[in-house]
Amino acid sequence: MLIAEKTYYKKDEKRKLISLLFFVLISSILTGQVKTDISNQKKTGDSLFLISKDKLKKGDYEEALSLAGKSLTIFKGLNENESIGNCYKQIATVNYYQGEFYDALTSFENSKEYFTKAGVKNGIASTTNNIGAIYYYLGNYSKALDNYKNALELHEDLNNEAQIAGTTQNIGNIYLILNDFDNAKKYYEITKKIHEKIANKKSLSLVLSSIGSVYMNEENYDTALSNYEASLKLAVESDEKQVQAEVFFNLGKLYEAKNNFSESVKFYNKSLNIAQEIKSSRHESSAFIALGAIQLKLNKKEQSIKNCKRGLEIAEKLNIVSAQEQACKCLYNSYKSLNQVGKALRYNEQMYLLKDSLNLKKTTDKLLNMEFEKEMLLDSIANVEKERKAEIAHQKIVDKKEKQRNIFLILGCFALIIAGGIFSRLNLVKKSKAILQVEKDRSEHLLLNILPEEIAEELKEKGFVDAQDFETASILFTDFKSFTETASRLTPQQLVEEINVCFKAFDHIMESYKIEKIKTIGDAYMAAGGLPKPDANAIKNTILAAIKMQAFMIKRKRENDIQNKPAFEMRVGIHVGPIVAGIVGVKKFQYDIWGDTVNTASRMESNSMVGKVNISQDTYLLVKDEEDLAFEYRGKITAKGKGELEMYFVTLKA
Repeated sequence: MLIAEKTYYKKDEKRKLISLLFFVLISSILTGQVKTDISNQKKTGDSLFLISKDKLKKGDYEEALSLAGKSLTIFKGLNENESIGNCYKQIATVNYYQGEFYDALTSFENSKEYFTKAGVKNGIASTTNNIGAIYYYLGNYSKALDNYKNALELHEDLNNEAQIAGTTQNIGNIYLILNDFDNAKKYYEITKKIHEKIANKKSLSLVLSSIGSVYMNEENYDTALSNYEASLKLAVESDEKQVQAEVFFNLGKLYEAKNNFSESVKFYNKSLNIAQEIKSSRHESSAFIALGAIQLKLNKKEQSIKNCKRGLEIAEKLNIVSAQEQACKCLYNSYKSLNQVGKALRYNEQMYLLKDSLNLKKTTDKLLNMEFEKEMLLDSIANVEKERKAEIAHQKIVDKKEKQRNIFLILGCFALIIAGGIFSRLNLVKKSKAILQVEKDRSEHLLLNILPEEIAEELKEKGFVDAQDFETASILFTDFKSFTETASRLTPQQLVEEINVCFKAFDHIMESYKIEKIKTIGDAYMAAGGLPKPDANAIKNTILAAIKMQAFMIKRKRENDIQNKPAFEMRVGIHVGPIVAGIVGVKKFQYDIWGDTVNTASRMESNSMVGKVNISQDTYLLVKDEEDLAFEYRGKITAKGKGELEMYFVTLKA
């Protein structure tokens, strides 16, 4: 019986072993097939992507976009985040070259999202810079500058020389737009040196063109021309059509400024021809408008109108407000010179509306004028009504036929006047609403720049803000060591500029760590974590922010030392505890905090050391188990008005 059982057991084991081997064999075949399948799909996706890049270089945008879309579909199916990010970036670049800025912005943001998922820091930095470029072309210079500075910081961390140069040039472009020529030249010269070092012809060509534009704006035409010619030579050598279109356009502007209109027209036409060849709508629009303006100066009014209308049509499609305003100005002057008053007034009105959106500070006066015009319109309608009644009374003394004819005539005229009045009024109301919305957005932005969002909402809703108690808030204080001595070696303008550079960097750091800036007092900077909304990560984030602030100050000092400029050194202190927060005053009000915690945090700062982050024992006890932080116990230190307090220096672990 036992032997029989043993025999049966062995047969069963063999059967199981054979089944298992068969299963392993089939699985390995299938797995190999799947791996081969995935590998083939990756190769297909990569091939489509590379062909798309080649098509883009040749200016075949439609095919480039189609191939990038197919590649994107493959990589999405494979969940290849880095490749998905590259595909979105390619799609965005094609949209950008076609002037589809909003589509480009969406694709760049998608690209950044997938690069972030994949942890590809170079991709994140590159798309952040590109997002800045889109905002630049849309005229939102504030958002453009924010993205450029974020990108520059990322590229510096990665030590990407070429990308640092490109982003530095973009910052210079914004200063050029703002007519800050000294700063523009400073950033361009930094860029030029890097490109010369790494021998990047295309990028060097771009920066030489930008330097030329600075000198042209300063009316130093000879230096501008030499930079443009050097730029064009490099662009032709590297076969960069986009750059050639831009440089030809700039040469057209230069000769126009010198009143050499025949040369100007020649270069504008060259820019237009290249723009049409590579299907660059942005350059095409600029060239059409510039040609229209020149032709008006040459008394070729019909050609001027034709070109400016074409340029306006493209600019409206691209939603480039500044180009639209220039085109409307050209059309207004052209129709005015032809004595076509109605058309001239229409473009004049459109031009001023576009100017309003480019220059918000004029909108209030314009709105008041519109309100006055509306009142005049209402009075005019009332007068017409009186005249109508008088006319009807007068018609009673004439025969019936004449009476009917005149009544119909008056009613027809009245209907036209009323219709015109109503149309004008509706049009004015529509414009008024649009401008009021701009002003409202501006006010909202200003209020959010002064107060936290939740506090601003409460203030708008109730007209006042209730004071709030916070059980655990992390308070950060900084000040500059030997501030008076260092400040004495700077002019007032240099002093303000240096403090501004530091505090702007601090603001950016606070925003990135979700810490609320409270105020600055002279050279002191105060911020708080865990308010107006409590945050479990606030204490650690406050410490990380302080460490990054010190890193910035150390880097800034190195830069200033190289240039033999005075530099500040900083102390930082942090304490955690209960506080009260609220708004004080009704005029020039501010969000502020009070409590003994604030005083203790101030003592942590005054007892800190240059380049160090000093924290209280209460703070240490809450973060001592954080694996990425290292602590140095300082012992008990006498603090003014507080007696002996235990303190620690905190750093990031190496």
